[in-house]
Amino acid sequence: MNNSRISAWSRKGHLFAGAGIAAISLVALSAPAYAQDSTQDSTTSSELPSDADVTSQPSESDSIVVTGSRIRRDEYSTPSLVQVIGRDESTVAGFTTSAEALQSTAVTGGSEQINNAFGGYVTNGGPGANTLSLRGLGATRTLVLLNGRRLSPAGSRGSVGSTDLNVIPSLVIDHYEILKDGASSIYGSDAVAGVVNIITRNKVNGVELEGGVSVPEVGAGVQKNIGLVFGKTGDRWSVTGSLEYYERNELSLGDRDFTRCQTQGFLNSPDLTPDSGSVTDPITGKPKCYTIGQTGENGVTINTIGTAYLLGTPAPGATSDGSFGAGRGAYNRWRPNAAITGGSFPGFEGVGGSYPGFETGLNVRDTFDPRMLNQSLISPVKTYTGFLQASYDVGVLGNAEAYIEFLGNRRESSQTGYRQLSLDYGVDDDLLLPANLQGLPAFLNPTEISNGQLVAVRAFIGAGNDTSSQKVDFYRVGGGLRGDFFIPGWRYDLYGGATWSDADYTFESFLTNRLSQSLDVVANPGGGLSCSDPSGGCVAAPILTDAVIGGQLPADWMNYVFVPVTGTTKYREQLISLGLDGDLFKLPYGTVKAFIGGEIRWDKIDDTPPIESQNGQLYNLTSATPTRGSDSVKEVFGEVEVPLLAGLPGAEQLTLNGSARFTDYKSYGSEFTYKIGGMYSPFNFVTFRGTYGTSYRAPALFEQFLGETSGFLSSSNDPCDNFGSRDPNSTIYKNCIADGLPTDFEQKNSVSVISKGGAENNLIAETSTNWTVGVILQPKFSSSFGDLSFAVDYYNIDVSNGVARPSGRSIASQCYSDPEFRSGGGLCRLVSERGPNNELTVESSYINVAVDKTSGIDYNLRYARDIGTARFRLNAQATQYLHVQSKIFPDDPLEEYKGLINTPEWSATLDARLTYQQVSLNYGLSWIQGTDSTKYLLGEDANYGDLGYDFKVPDYWTHYMSVQFKGDNFTLTAGVRNMFDSKVPTISAGYYNRVGNAPLYSGYDYVGRTFYLNMTTKL
Repeated sequence: MNNSRISAWSRKGHLFAGAGIAAISLVALSAPAYAQDSTQDSTTSSELPSDADVTSQPSESDSIVVTGSRIRRDEYSTPSLVQVIGRDESTVAGFTTSAEALQSTAVTGGSEQINNAFGGYVTNGGPGANTLSLRGLGATRTLVLLNGRRLSPAGSRGSVGSTDLNVIPSLVIDHYEILKDGASSIYGSDAVAGVVNIITRNKVNGVELEGGVSVPEVGAGVQKNIGLVFGKTGDRWSVTGSLEYYERNELSLGDRDFTRCQTQGFLNSPDLTPDSGSVTDPITGKPKCYTIGQTGENGVTINTIGTAYLLGTPAPGATSDGSFGAGRGAYNRWRPNAAITGGSFPGFEGVGGSYPGFETGLNVRDTFDPRMLNQSLISPVKTYTGFLQASYDVGVLGNAEAYIEFLGNRRESSQTGYRQLSLDYGVDDDLLLPANLQGLPAFLNPTEISNGQLVAVRAFIGAGNDTSSQKVDFYRVGGGLRGDFFIPGWRYDLYGGATWSDADYTFESFLTNRLSQSLDVVANPGGGLSCSDPSGGCVAAPILTDAVIGGQLPADWMNYVFVPVTGTTKYREQLISLGLDGDLFKLPYGTVKAFIGGEIRWDKIDDTPPIESQNGQLYNLTSATPTRGSDSVKEVFGEVEVPLLAGLPGAEQLTLNGSARFTDYKSYGSEFTYKIGGMYSPFNFVTFRGTYGTSYRAPALFEQFLGETSGFLSSSNDPCDNFGSRDPNSTIYKNCIADGLPTDFEQKNSVSVISKGGAENNLIAETSTNWTVGVILQPKFSSSFGDLSFAVDYYNIDVSNGVARPSGRSIASQCYSDPEFRSGGGLCRLVSERGPNNELTVESSYINVAVDKTSGIDYNLRYARDIGTARFRLNAQATQYLHVQSKIFPDDPLEEYKGLINTPEWSATLDARLTYQQVSLNYGLSWIQGTDSTKYLLGEDANYGDLGYDFKVPDYWTHYMSVQFKGDNFTLTAGVRNMFDSKVPTISAGYYNRVGNAPLYSGYDYVGRTFYLNMTTKL
């Protein structure tokens, strides 16, 4: 199980040591958002978002609700930027699921998303969850709605706090509306960075069968989906639903070239560079592939043993300068070699160490195990989804319509990992240690499995593959009444709903109590070994042979000490809401419209980790206590729209909009948010728009009540590990000396990381201000030129007291890089004084961040014209980050992340479609600007620069092309995604989490060229 953590801090790539590909971009230049209460016939509704004229209006009988406003209107324009993606456009772009469409760069603007490539990491929502982050501010600051109602969190493990996109149906979706603007006054908590509203089809008549397949060129990671969309409409009733099945097969590290051999990738060290031709172990002839760690900075943790420093024979490539005699060196890492028969340590050759005054490399040996390539690059998943919505005109209570909606989903996902085992043998162990390893001095203090003995030998064993799996059941049911209110011209909507998310998560782990029991052995009369305590079916640990060191472990012993453990996660949400909307009064240039409403919501989380985890029995994995807590909120809110001018010279339109919300949380008290906006069109061809408002986010339940979790990082995460090799003038060197450490210090203990919820640390709700200003140009040209529209929008979001959880590694690294060090400021507040054995302990809990800022510009272009009897349409979108800044404590400086790895300054998409009669040809591309973290990471430290770190990646382009044929009763789409098989960029090891040699970033396509086929037919 991998313990690297990805959270709301993931966009700040420096904090971790460590998709859309060709996406669509349908632009709402004057916010032509399709209605939540759409009555468009199902046969043409999927065409509307792209084909509709941006100046068109519905008939007066078709009032609509645009995302970002709760007021029904007879036009599509609002002050906020609303982007629309039609289901048909996602199909021609090759997206199989709603998650893929929503995580594309067209929506996210290049910000990082949690998808199926993050299965080996600890992420909010648990492995297999897919979430959405707008503006790079994290999934908990993006609100996801289904037909205007919030989708509650789903997932596994304690950190469930965001919508899992896996629960969203795909086939019954009409379109997606993306509001890229803060909207807490409209929708409540979480709508800080924006809102995504998924609109389903309605008034379907008949049955449609749809199926599709997506096949990567490498032959693995195939996606398949099949399902039914059905419906029937009567005079007073309608029913629409869908049944869907989706499956994605596993794509492993061995399936892609760039993940088969992870190296350090230093530019100035040819022995460690993938292209140097010198990346093989001189003894084995196998690649020196460092595929255990997520950053790939070293490879000495498998198939070796650790001891106290001993004199011995160096392995080929290890340093031996004659200080200890010809062909001898001092080492504390050894590899079995039967050819070594003489000397002080027969049977082993030295492969690592840092003896005072005598340095040797750590990466001089083969570190590759073929089983490493079985690890998941893309997690396999199956989902089963059912959706149903129905309505009936009851004819009473104001011509009321009763309606219901049901959504059910099951996700079955899994991940294949690779497990290390550090097995400790005591100094007095003359039964499990062979003769040549007996009588050695102590290497480590007693550990949790060494039965109180000092450790003489630690075996770093590659134990093989392990499996994690999740089963998540999600159900949402709701309904109500809507009809005419007793005030003429007003309507009401009374709704009640409930959501259940139940998850089981299972993973395999070594158990400390069983390891300890198995290492305490006695000799049998027949010559074998047995456990001193045979209870529970104990199996004696293996004698430390060369085969055991090489990962060949007895099956019966593995079955005893390595077992599956299971935890459960439950999340519950109930809500009741009432909304009223209608006309207030008339002004000379229009009617003032208003909406008022109220809502009560209850949330509850209950995560129960495996009992073995609660008892601290998971060897080299985290221990965790249950996460349990609840909260409730009462809200009242309102909105008003005032048309001030219309149809006048110099004032074709001037409309103001305002909204406000009062919120009272049981846990955090009350909060008031508001938003004002306006649209001004001096002429028909130009419109100015802008908004200003406040938003907030109450901490998610897991951020408040996360059960205390104790984990660890490898000893290399201690910034003082081998600090003596650094520049004596460097800040880290000086701070390690200030800690009282000797210059030959080598950390032999893991770094302890203690995590817990922030409720007991006085965690408070985060607040933010956001404002946008933009201009829309729609000049009129002759029909021979075509229709052209262009929009530019500036946005700015400032979050105060932002809730976040910095990683343990970032806390330790930044503390020891701080010139003020332990003076009471910065992240050193979260680093404890060193223990008796100089071990390091870090507290990585949820805290309030002082400031989190992001600003940028969105550019949108649309062009359409007739070419003979054919129709050409082009949509383009670009996002430019101006600032992505953050600081952790008020006295810290703001740090800028724009342009660093995983935070590109620019990203863009373009889509073009040529339609002739029943056939359309589609082409699209996406672009992510290159990024460079070299200056930020390396700074003035010449030692790092001399190693030749490479933290600069080039621009990244992907393209798709497809053809679609629409017959009378069927639609067939075929295409290729990433058709030029764009090469994923690579970086050096040591700072960022990597996939193979590439940055872990959702904007890159790890799958490669993929062919897809989709067919819909009416039955």
